[in-house]
Amino acid sequence: MKKEKKRSNWSVIAAFMKGQYRFFILALILSAAATVINALTPQIISVTIDSVLGTEDYTIPKLLQGLFTLDWLRAHPGKSLWIAAGGIVAVALINGLCTASMRTLIARGSEGFVKKMRDALYAHIQKLPFDWHSKHQTGEIIQRCTSDVEMIRNFVTNQLVDIIRILFLVSYSLYIMFSMNVKITLVAAAFFPVIVTYSGLFFKRISSRFQAADEAEGRLSTAVQENLTGVRVVKAFGRERLEIERFEEKNEKFASLWIHLGKLLSLYWSFGDFFTGLQIMTVIAVGASMAAHGEITLGMFTAFVSYNATLSWPIRGLGRILSEMSKAGVSIDRVAYILNTEEEKAPQDPKTPDMRQDITFHDVTFKYDGMEKDAAPVLSHVDFTIKNGQTFAILGSTGSGKSTMMHLLDRLYDLKEGEGSITIGGVNIQDIPQQYLRSQIGLVLQEPFLYSRTIKENIGIAYEDSTMEEIREASEIACVDEAIDTFTEGYDTIVGERGVTLSGGQKQRVAIARMLMQKAPIMIFDDSLSAVDAETDVKIRHALKERMGEATVILISHRITTLMQADQILVLKDGAVEDIGTHAELINRRGMYRDIYEIQMSADDRKMLQTSGERGEA
Repeated sequence: MKKEKKRSNWSVIAAFMKGQYRFFILALILSAAATVINALTPQIISVTIDSVLGTEDYTIPKLLQGLFTLDWLRAHPGKSLWIAAGGIVAVALINGLCTASMRTLIARGSEGFVKKMRDALYAHIQKLPFDWHSKHQTGEIIQRCTSDVEMIRNFVTNQLVDIIRILFLVSYSLYIMFSMNVKITLVAAAFFPVIVTYSGLFFKRISSRFQAADEAEGRLSTAVQENLTGVRVVKAFGRERLEIERFEEKNEKFASLWIHLGKLLSLYWSFGDFFTGLQIMTVIAVGASMAAHGEITLGMFTAFVSYNATLSWPIRGLGRILSEMSKAGVSIDRVAYILNTEEEKAPQDPKTPDMRQDITFHDVTFKYDGMEKDAAPVLSHVDFTIKNGQTFAILGSTGSGKSTMMHLLDRLYDLKEGEGSITIGGVNIQDIPQQYLRSQIGLVLQEPFLYSRTIKENIGIAYEDSTMEEIREASEIACVDEAIDTFTEGYDTIVGERGVTLSGGQKQRVAIARMLMQKAPIMIFDDSLSAVDAETDVKIRHALKERMGEATVILISHRITTLMQADQILVLKDGAVEDIGTHAELINRRGMYRDIYEIQMSADDRKMLQTSGERGEA
């Protein structure tokens, strides 16, 4: 499992690195060049001390032997020091140019990498089943797509490149040190495995704590997102203090996790400093002793101290890199979880039938995933047919399964084997591609979602080439055109986030107008007329019947006046069909429909229906 998990993590990175490798490879080449060039500085200092200022023989690269002879350098010590200083400055300049170019290449590669990852994540999330979205909090998903992606970017940009650079630096520096003196090099190198092993074991133990802190941040983000989304409810019920306390509780948990992590990291850095200091002190002590006994020259000792300082801190920094890698590993797991989640399955033998045909629910029994085994199903042996072009109404108490039936028809959830079937014109909807099916079914929910854009954009979003005339026509059918004309900016009025600048009824009617732009042969109104008054309800249904007469209309409502004009009315009780028939048939039979009719229908309701021309009692 662990090996498979690691392969999965690396495959996530590798998949988005395609097309960016050249930037990282060139950056690593420049990093290696900078390391080699930077390693010349201790050699310049060593030669200057031993051979220019001292009496030791020295060898310099053949390319430079013709420029500066040892006799000339010794004869001109002042100029020799300036030449040595100039050489160190030149090394620093070249090293700086290599480093700057390396960082520029890494920035280009990492931004291309992270852009591909964000695009892939967003596109993949759009294709995930509705059931997956209903089980995951929005704040958590946002955090995985932002904070976790940024953590991975930092890992690729810094940690991954740094660890390769450090490995090359250590290898090259040790090669030079061994070529100078084996004994002191072994003393210096003896500490490195201890420091690396200590760092690795420490961060392996606390990686789970990083994950807990990351998850706590997700819960904190969710709390903020829910509060801002539900600001109307918070204000209406005076929940500001409770929401503050709820946030403070989650924030306290989040802070305490990071404080505990900070304590653990402080212990790590303290012991790490001790090991590093002990290593430097030992190298200096052994080197000084060897120099005093003539085993190495003073220049060589100075070079060793310089190389050791160059090595000690990068190796010491491996702990930081391992720390970041632990956090990056958690982030990669969280992003990989989304990317590895299976998308909605496309049918193996897709069919795209004419949707202007009968809709049949055949022995449909359905339970949501996660429900207890002995729990009653949401729908139980539901059987009925909706004739093409009919207005079909559904009545039922809260929780009776009305919305679930429509979600199944729209394939927001899929029926499993043995749970019955839903067909359109005899074709099982499981064989119809989701995109085609949903493009042919217009759905308006009780709580419609509006984008923070203009009213015109919200209505026309379902149809890219919509004209202003078509938008106005849809608005007239939805009986929202007059309300829009009262706004100062008219159809160019900006709708606040989630439609907060509109009333509940206006939001529903804008959502209805948007759905009408879809020109779908099947239209579902899932209690979407609940926020409009009865008179407007009647107007909308009359306009729908006159202008959209060929479409199959499915009405779900608790309001009898909304349902009674339907060609067929289905009464749903506890997930099962209690009765089905016309309004006249149902009020002449004892049952839920007649009971609700008698409760809801007042003298004023009957008068309004007679005025509007709708039928009341049979």
